[in-house]
Amino acid sequence: MSDVFIVGTDASEGSERALVFALERAKLTNAKIDLVHVLEWSPYSFLTPDELAERHARRTEELSRAEAITNPIVERVRAEGIECEAVIRYGHVAETICKLAEELDAKQIFVGRTGGSSNLTSRLFGSVQMALVQAAPVAVTVVP
Repeated sequence: MSDVFIVGTDASEGSERALVFALERAKLTNAKIDLVHVLEWSPYSFLTPDELAERHARRTEELSRAEAITNPIVERVRAEGIECEAVIRYGHVAETICKLAEELDAKQIFVGRTGGSSNLTSRLFGSVQMALVQAAPVAVTVVP
């Protein structure tokens, strides 16, 4: 069984750099790449039937957009001769990627660095990358 690398993607330039970096390592080690896209979704809300229907419609649209992001990347990675699957989940990004690392028995997580040090939100609340570095059950590579 080959090693599994998780690559977090959000269609940003940072996630593209992480994919390229992981792809190089996967070629050297014959690892599989699981491309993870997480949609943040709050499970805590009390909605009317109309709001639930609207929420369901939005969820379907979000899944379609996520597949539109991941499917071309999966095909590109496969064209390089690397086994690749897309995994789309709802939840908190860092927590979901950590859970997937355990479920998929991943050896390493690759994410791109996004934003800058001037991003006030990241400085106040922390970033996904920092949360992964602190909580992931496997090595995390943050690609600049």
